[in-house]
Parts: sequence; structure tokens; C-alpha cells
Amino acid sequence: MSIQVQLIDHVTIIASDLDATRKFYVDFLGMEQVGRPDFDFPGLWFRAGPTTIHVTLEDEKAGKAGWGDYQGATSLPRGHHFAFLVDDVEAIVEEIRASGYEIIRPMKNRPDGAKQIFIADPDGHVVELSSE
Repeated sequence: MSIQVQLIDHVTIIASDLDATRKFYVDFLGMEQVGRPDFDFPGLWFRAGPTTIHVTLEDEKAGKAGWGDYQGATSLPRGHHFAFLVDDVEAIVEEIRASGYEIIRPMKNRPDGAKQIFIADPDGHVVELSSE
């Protein structure tokens, strides 16, 4: 095969409330809201370094917000999620707790020594924050 991907260009998520989603990704996580093409449907784009998240407002064409029903899952972080690298997870645990955003799995050390915590955005998308 001659296809050799270089990196993930963007991730698209479906949101039920664009303002609440902007508050999570921009005000809480510190991403930058960036311009988006003049699509004929509402949405927002956010960027941190080379990472871009495209957010589309839920409707009959895009589908429902979130990643569906996790009924029966005993470990949500093993399922659908995306991760952001941060300077020091341990240093921001109290800020995360005070934010009111749901902590899905408290901070723990991975077998390779990295620290990680899993939280949910306003629509239940699972977001991992990790540091070495």
C-alpha cells in the first residue's frame, strides 16, 4: 500500500449545546476556538497545537450528541475516548473536581508510569488527560 497517514487531522463530536461545549473545551481545557468554514449547519472548531476538534450540533442528519449508551460497560475509558497530553495531571486534579465536570475514573498511574484521569464533557464524551 502507498497510503501512509501522517497524523490525525481532526476528531468530530456531536454536541447538544454549543455554548456548554465551548465552555468545556475553551474555558476549562484551554483550547482555542478557531474559525470554521461557512457550512450550512451549526458547529464550532477548537484547536490545541496540531489537535483540532470539530463540533457539530445534533440534528436529524448528524445524529444525537454523545457516544451512545454505555449500559453494561464496566470500564468506560476502555471504550470510545480521546486523550490530551497536559503538563501535570496530578497538579490539576483539584481543579477538575471543583469544575463540576464528571470524573469517570480518578487519577491513576498507567503501567508505564504516566498519570491519567478520565472526565466527561457536557455530552458524555470521554476525555482522558494524561502526563508523564
